[in-house]
Amino acid sequence: MDLRVAYFVNQYPKVSHSFIRREILALEQRGVAVARFALRGWDADVVDPIDVEEKGRTRYVLGGGPLALLPAVLARLARDPVGFWSALRLAVRMGRRGVRPLPYHLIYLAEACRLVGWMAKDGCRHVHAHFGTNSAEVVMLARALGGPSYSFTVHGPEEFDQPVFLGLAEKIRHAAFVAGISSYGRSQLYRWIPFEHWPKVQVVHCGLDKAFHDVPATPPAAAPRLVCVGRLCEQKGQQLLIEAAHALHRRGIDFELVLAGDGEMRPQIEALIARYGLADKVRITGWISSDRVREELLAARGLVLPSFAEGLPVVIMEAMALRRPVLSTYVAGIPELVRPDDNGWLVPAGDIAQLTEAMAAFLAAPAGRLAEMGARAHERVLARHDVDTEAGKLADLFAEAIAGAEAGR
Repeated sequence: MDLRVAYFVNQYPKVSHSFIRREILALEQRGVAVARFALRGWDADVVDPIDVEEKGRTRYVLGGGPLALLPAVLARLARDPVGFWSALRLAVRMGRRGVRPLPYHLIYLAEACRLVGWMAKDGCRHVHAHFGTNSAEVVMLARALGGPSYSFTVHGPEEFDQPVFLGLAEKIRHAAFVAGISSYGRSQLYRWIPFEHWPKVQVVHCGLDKAFHDVPATPPAAAPRLVCVGRLCEQKGQQLLIEAAHALHRRGIDFELVLAGDGEMRPQIEALIARYGLADKVRITGWISSDRVREELLAARGLVLPSFAEGLPVVIMEAMALRRPVLSTYVAGIPELVRPDDNGWLVPAGDIAQLTEAMAAFLAAPAGRLAEMGARAHERVLARHDVDTEAGKLADLFAEAIAGAEAGR
C-alpha cells in the first residue's frame, strides 16, 4: 500500500518537540512518505541542523497571516458548499463549550480549508496530529471538509485537565484512531468516550533519540549532583524541590541541584532560592539544547522530577537511556517506566518529606548501586521506547485507517 501521510502540529520544528521529528524520520525510514504541515514556526529560531532541514520541508498554514486563508475558504465553499456548511456546524458546536470562544473555532475552520487543499495536492491519504488541542480540531474539520481520515496523539496533561472543553470525545468520534503515549493516557481517554469507541485508542510510545541510548556507559557522577530537566512551571513541582533542598541543607547534607530549563515560574523559584540561601547549591541553566541536556544528565548522579501533572516526560526516557536512575512521582505514565528500588525512586506527588528522604537516599547511594540501577533503567526504556518499533505501530495503524476510509467510500 502507498503510505503517503501528512503530519500536522501547532509548531514545528521545536526543541521540545524533537520526539515528533524522530517519529517522522523513523516513519520515512520505513518507506512512509510524510508531508509536514504546521500552524506556525516559520519565524522561530532553530539551531540543530536537522531542525533547520525540517523547517525547510514544512509548510505553514499561518504563513502570510490570517488574510491569506481567505482564498482557501472561498475556494472550499465554492467547491463543496454542503461539506463546508457541515464543517461550519461542527466548528460552531466545538465553540459552544470550548476553552476558547467561537471566533477561534472559525479560524480553525479557515486553517482546515487551507490544509485540506494542500493535502489533496500532495496526495496525502491520512493525516496525523500531535496533541489533542487545536491541532486535532483542525484535522477533524479538514476531514469534515472532505479531507482524508485523521488520527492524533494525546500526550497530557492538558488534555486530561479539560477534556470536555477541548471536545476530546467529539475529536475521537470522528477519528480513525487515537494514540496515547502510555497505558495511563489510554485509560484517561477511555473515561470520556463510549465503550464502543475504546478500540480506537491505541498505545504508541514516544521513541528515543539514538543520541541518548547509543552513548557508551559512563559511571554516575561521584559529586553529589542531581539534575531536574523541564520547564519552570507549576506542574513540574520545582518549588517543592527547592523546599526539599532547603531541608537537606538544614540537615548538613552536601548536594548540588541543577534546574535545567526556563519558564514562567523562574522569578518565584529564584526568590525561593534566595530566601533559603541556596544560591551556592542550586543552579538554573535557562533553556539549553538537547546536547546540553545530555551533558547535564551524564554529569549528575541522576534525574529528579517531582511533577504534579504529566503525560510521560521524554526527559525521564532520556535519563534512563543514559543509565541514570530517576526520582519522580506516582503520576500519570511515570510508574510504567520508573520502578522503585529497581531503576529509581517514586514518591507521592506533593509530599515534601518523602521527596526529601528520597533525595537523601539518592545522594547517599553507593556508586555501584547507582550503576546497577542505571543499567536496569537503560534496559527497560530501550525495550519500551524504541523509535523504530513505535513507528512500525503507527505505520500499521495508518495503513488500517487508509484501508478503512477507502472501503467506506
